[in-house]
Amino acid sequence: MNRKPVARLTVPAELPRRATHTVAPGAALLVLVTLGACSGGGAPTTVNQQSTPPSSTANAYTGPAPANADVQAFKINLWDNIRPANRCGGCHHQGGQSPMFARSDDVNLAYQAAGPLVNLVRPDQSTLVLKVGSGHNCWVADPSACAATMLVWIQAWIGAGSASTTSVQLTAPPVQAAGGGKQFPADPTAGTPSFQSTVYPLLTSFCSGCHTSSSATAQQPYFASADPNEAYAAAQSKMNLASPDQSRFYVRLADEFHHCWPTSSGGAPDCPGSSAKMLQAITDFANGIPVTPIDPNLVISNALTLKQGIIASGGSRFEANLVAKYMFQTGSGSTAYDTSGVTPAADLSLSGNVSWVGGWGIDIGPAMSGMPGGRAQASTSTSAKLAAMIQSSGEYSLEVWAAPANVAQTNAYIVSYSGSNTTRNATLGQQAMQYDGRARSSTTDTNGSPPLITTTASGAAQAALQHVVLTYDPVSGQKIYVNGVYSGDADPAKGGSLANWDSTFALVLGNETTGQRPWQGVIKFVAIHNRALTPAQVQQNFAAGVGEKYYLLFGVNSLSGVSQSYILFQASQYDNYSYLFYQPKFISLDPKAVVPANLPISGIRIGVNGVLAPAGQAYATMSARVGGANYTAANGQLLSGLGTVIPVTLGPTNDLFFLSFDQLGSHVHAYVEPTVAVSPPAPDPTPRPDFGVATFERINHSLSRITGVPITNPVVSALYNVSRQSLPAGPLISAFVPAQQTAISQLASAYCGQLLATQSLRDTFFGGTGLDASLNAGASGFFGASGSANRQLVINALVTNAVGNATPASASAVRGEVDSLLTRIPTLNAGATVSQATVAACTAVLGSAAVTLQ
Repeated sequence: MNRKPVARLTVPAELPRRATHTVAPGAALLVLVTLGACSGGGAPTTVNQQSTPPSSTANAYTGPAPANADVQAFKINLWDNIRPANRCGGCHHQGGQSPMFARSDDVNLAYQAAGPLVNLVRPDQSTLVLKVGSGHNCWVADPSACAATMLVWIQAWIGAGSASTTSVQLTAPPVQAAGGGKQFPADPTAGTPSFQSTVYPLLTSFCSGCHTSSSATAQQPYFASADPNEAYAAAQSKMNLASPDQSRFYVRLADEFHHCWPTSSGGAPDCPGSSAKMLQAITDFANGIPVTPIDPNLVISNALTLKQGIIASGGSRFEANLVAKYMFQTGSGSTAYDTSGVTPAADLSLSGNVSWVGGWGIDIGPAMSGMPGGRAQASTSTSAKLAAMIQSSGEYSLEVWAAPANVAQTNAYIVSYSGSNTTRNATLGQQAMQYDGRARSSTTDTNGSPPLITTTASGAAQAALQHVVLTYDPVSGQKIYVNGVYSGDADPAKGGSLANWDSTFALVLGNETTGQRPWQGVIKFVAIHNRALTPAQVQQNFAAGVGEKYYLLFGVNSLSGVSQSYILFQASQYDNYSYLFYQPKFISLDPKAVVPANLPISGIRIGVNGVLAPAGQAYATMSARVGGANYTAANGQLLSGLGTVIPVTLGPTNDLFFLSFDQLGSHVHAYVEPTVAVSPPAPDPTPRPDFGVATFERINHSLSRITGVPITNPVVSALYNVSRQSLPAGPLISAFVPAQQTAISQLASAYCGQLLATQSLRDTFFGGTGLDASLNAGASGFFGASGSANRQLVINALVTNAVGNATPASASAVRGEVDSLLTRIPTLNAGATVSQATVAACTAVLGSAAVTLQ
């Protein structure tokens, strides 16, 4: 059971405190056999669970006291949780099935029986974890949830609590040759049957209304073209020969109900019937294409699937104070399981527009016709443990790995422990490009106001996978960390007591309990702690990463001449459609292997199912020399720090990967790029507007020219660098989206803020010192009903510098809008200053179409 590693890849993790349990020869096999007779992987973590076992009559223990501290740790962390009758205690009790590790009469005897079932070096390979993970007497519907929970209990017992390192065992994968795959014929008439006789008739009959260049509403790709060759070239990317039911042509009809057609005379559009006909046509076409063997001239490695890889620990996570944890490993169904090991498990019910994503996660979508927006919600009874455990400590952390769908959504709640739109205990939300936190305490109201909001300049929220942590302690209040870095924003309410928390609220992800605060995006991990994570612990958890990750060892013994040599990739399923490969290394699992100096490796390409992937070949130009001082037996030698994305073909269980090389050692192959068929561009008859939107660099320079603030100003430069990708990249007005307007407004606000903060620029812009003495005065007195002259001072400067008077009607409209805004601001915020109101007016003008249209 505790096998010695062939090689170890050192990663940050935790060493078990105790290594005193011994396993007699053959004990592992005996344990597996006896456990099987009873009917019925994740990162190493710092754990110290304060779990409460499920209620059971078995909880009343009256036997001998634990013999030592380790038995007591076993009792508290593992035994109390597994001995109820609905878990292991149903069979493995005293007088029951051997081994009797869940017996209730004597915890010391149970401790002795449990020893051989636990792997101290690799707790995730413990027999107890493997058995429940295979479905053996799992107490919930998903065995992976049972395995994850059992692992938490075991880690808590063995004491993985001292900061140190551990090693991931790299063991040789099965030797497997790369197999061939199917290739599209060169001609649409080739194949038995051909594309032209199977799929093409359906496309021309039902898709030609749009997907032809001659259509009045022409839309590319032109796979329904009257020219079969043009249609064939465009259709290939929409058909999956290895797995026809993953073809876009089929999915668009079956799952997305796109332009279905009647399958009977006079009938209504029939999506099931349409998709079935399309699937049959693609299947017939694919079945007529023979498997093409791998090019014998290629220099290739051995092959393996993603699941044949070694589960990557991904480093150490700090989880000493977990209350709830969601890894979203199930992948199907309507429940996301709480695998914190803290009972009761606050499992989440998925409702509305929620779907599972590959590589562990859920995608929370917007409301659609007949379907409300998605959310994942726990019951109020199981959520009550959050209030109980967090109130006792007075601290908490909400930790999430999430990818917002966009940076335009506001009042969007990612994680919320609340009761309504206006009552909550704690919430982490998104406000466009900002994150906000709300904590109910003695220093805030029942809605957690005033909230903590990250500054506009930081542009914290991005439409990409991010690690976001909201912490709370009674001194500082809330803090927000993004990708391991503290935002620097102070909680306006500071800290306080959490004694007024309401234990009847529910935990919900992606929305509010009312369904009226929808958030859109992917959530891949959530953890709730009853302590405020320290900056070091936040960094540790960020470095650990997230999701289902593997080490893939591609054998290259015969090419390199080095014993047990491999190209090691870290890989994961990035989403439902792609794999992520990154950080390739050359390594030998033979600690005595001799790696010759300057062993050449160049031109690595990733193949799938016998064919080199058509995209994502980021390592095709890499070139390295392996050996010498750059190579170590423990960690091998890094070949590239790049990552790349490869398309999914048959899915993570069946896709068979291999590597091809331009050169490895003395083996050389001159790779020739294949000719790619491309549809000829067609004229676009769509009328174009006479105006467009300024692109990102033009907007930045325009704002600088108008205000006088240089583009090198640290504040505006930092924000511009963060938000540049959210600004318009092209001038087409039809491509303009809300997220771009949000980014423009934020950049305009930064420029206006720096303008008002710099006296020389301010006096130049406003034509004198008229504002200087009143900047900190109240806006109500300065711009109110009697402040017409003061309003005109600001209005004239903005129109003159930003709008101009070439078009009097436009200038007049801007004057009216700004005058109304300056008059209204004091009524909305009585505490607003002249400086704040002027910045708001400046932002409104500089972020408007008057500046951004061209």
